[in-house]
Amino acid sequence: MKIAIALAITVVSACCLDLGDLTQYSVASKLPALSLRRPIASLRSLLGNYRWLAGICLEAVGWLLYVGALALAPLSLVQATAAGGIGILAIMVSRFTHIPLTTKERIGVVVSVMGLALLGVSLLGEHGNGSTAGYLWVGVWLVASASIAVVCAGLLGHVIGGGPAWGIAAGILFAAGDVSTKMAVAGGPENIFVFSVCLIVFYVVGTLVLQAGFQRGGALTTVGLATLITNALPIAAGMTVFQEPLPVGWIGAARIAAFAAVVVGAVLLAARTKATKPRSAG
Repeated sequence: MKIAIALAITVVSACCLDLGDLTQYSVASKLPALSLRRPIASLRSLLGNYRWLAGICLEAVGWLLYVGALALAPLSLVQATAAGGIGILAIMVSRFTHIPLTTKERIGVVVSVMGLALLGVSLLGEHGNGSTAGYLWVGVWLVASASIAVVCAGLLGHVIGGGPAWGIAAGILFAAGDVSTKMAVAGGPENIFVFSVCLIVFYVVGTLVLQAGFQRGGALTTVGLATLITNALPIAAGMTVFQEPLPVGWIGAARIAAFAAVVVGAVLLAARTKATKPRSAG
């Protein structure tokens, strides 16, 4: 019952996060170019807009719900449920931009919903919460995440475009923030301060990177890829760093299929390549 409540909270959290992202996109995509080389000026530009602040408040509500879900359920389960929420994101984007979903995106919505249904079936089994991760492996994960995000934002844009590259970088940073959140919530009192600092840094920098990505790509591409990475990496962290076990038998197979379905659905939904013209850094 506790797990089911946690996953229901996660669905509401995903809706708040998606709506917050779209609200921010509607503002950031029209602002003068944002740059991480001028973080204070970029922040001032964003914070001066009440609509953007409303988007941040929605995200804050979503994040608080997410923290509550993590306190009740394993990281991999919570993230798989949140990944299924990308189907909700696709519908929101379609209504928000008045651009109909493509056939591939409609398939992605169906696959994501199927993944959520399979995840519900898998709740019939026992659930292991895993173990408290060691500082060394969590530290390695966080440092690697920061390094790869820098490489993605700096180099990957020349290959796949600025919006997708910065969306991936933001997703990696948000995922690192999620891992830090899990350590702060599930660990002892000694973890709260250290990992609270880590989660604040990763979420703030990830937010700035995502805003810059909004100016370089379309909403579904940028937010979709960020959401995909944000959800996929913590699932991997849950199974490796936190050693969260899978149920045995057909229930375990259903959960693996659910994880695969939500990731495939997210990939299909993030595949749109329409991008806005990058704004000059001026």
